[in-house]
Amino acid sequence: MDSRPSENGPGSSGDTGPLHGITVIDFTTFLSGPYCTQILADLGARVIKVEPLTGDSSRAIPPYFVDGDSAYYLGNNRNKESVALDLKTPDGQRLARQLVAAGDVVVENYRPGVARRLGIDPAELREGRPELVWASISGFGQDGPWRDRPAYDMIVQALSGVMSLTGEAGSSAMRLGIPAGDLVAGLFAAIGVLSAVIEQRGTGRGRHVDISMLDGQLSMLSYQAVYAMISGLAPQPQAARHDSIPTYRSFTAGDGRELVVTANTERMWRGLCTVLGVDELISDERFIDGGARLRHRDELWELLEAEFARDSAQAWVGRLVEHGVPTALIKTVPEAIDDAGHAGRDMVVELESDSGEQVRVVGNPVRFTDGGHIPLRYPPRLGQDGPGVLRELLGLDEHEIGRLRADGVLGVQEADR
Repeated sequence: MDSRPSENGPGSSGDTGPLHGITVIDFTTFLSGPYCTQILADLGARVIKVEPLTGDSSRAIPPYFVDGDSAYYLGNNRNKESVALDLKTPDGQRLARQLVAAGDVVVENYRPGVARRLGIDPAELREGRPELVWASISGFGQDGPWRDRPAYDMIVQALSGVMSLTGEAGSSAMRLGIPAGDLVAGLFAAIGVLSAVIEQRGTGRGRHVDISMLDGQLSMLSYQAVYAMISGLAPQPQAARHDSIPTYRSFTAGDGRELVVTANTERMWRGLCTVLGVDELISDERFIDGGARLRHRDELWELLEAEFARDSAQAWVGRLVEHGVPTALIKTVPEAIDDAGHAGRDMVVELESDSGEQVRVVGNPVRFTDGGHIPLRYPPRLGQDGPGVLRELLGLDEHEIGRLRADGVLGVQEADR
């Protein structure tokens, strides 16, 4: 794969990464696709985001905006370049196909069939370039009875059974507090792309990666799905508990704060009893081993809850940690972000736009112990990289770029200087 450094993208400052030299043409919008391509960009790929003239719809999601773009958009589009094209015009479709021809990987999250209607048919373009890696993210995959149905995060959380596991017993089903349907699909798409790139390097042939948001959620059911298939029973809402380990749950301390305890082993169980001052429970036949504790969990929880109510959550956390019992406060998002900002792992990073606006975002969790750091680029303004990309990759001159802008095919939102 050829290295194609951008004149203004992440590859322009001599920085590298494991994916340096790979160009990704990104036709994604909203969350699942942009999350995938941001992972690839953070790992060193050059990602060229092709947007409609109105922009990725996530740019306009309220309530928080920085320098005209939504915080939602800013959280998932760093290290990318933006080209704004009208793919409903012949010129726009021609330029999109030429960009695909100049790239190594394509990622899109249209509904099945939409890419073909927009003039970027994966079957046709991969026939001409069998080495091309193409990833399609959709709600229900490229085939199957639901392929044409629209899907969003909560739709696939509902259909997968995930929502039935979330919340308290007897309460209404709850959506997870994070958009797991989108994020998991983005992660699996990135895994699929990387696998296909490795194979392409050995065989010279690419793959069409087909990612279904619903499939991703079903995969994340993990052991709960196996439990259901073996027992024939529907797992109940998990709340802050575990179906198999009764000492893996949350408790409310005397100050009203919650903590979680994950006493998974016999050693941890004994440590928990010692810290709480209830050593007699260790030899109690009702709690003598994991199976007994599970059978008598309601009695056990009542005893443990009464003990935790005697002191503050932070005090219990300190004592339990000293005795080797994994435990943690349940923190708010601001508390967690504050901790991450002081942890020295670059999980909270600050980006600065060309106009001087600054925003803090969550960093890339993939770290390499042998060093290497890719400077982070502020998410692009709509179409700001279009002229440069078209000049560099497609060889267009200023006259042709001017015509495309005048004809409403190419949109450019200039960055403030």
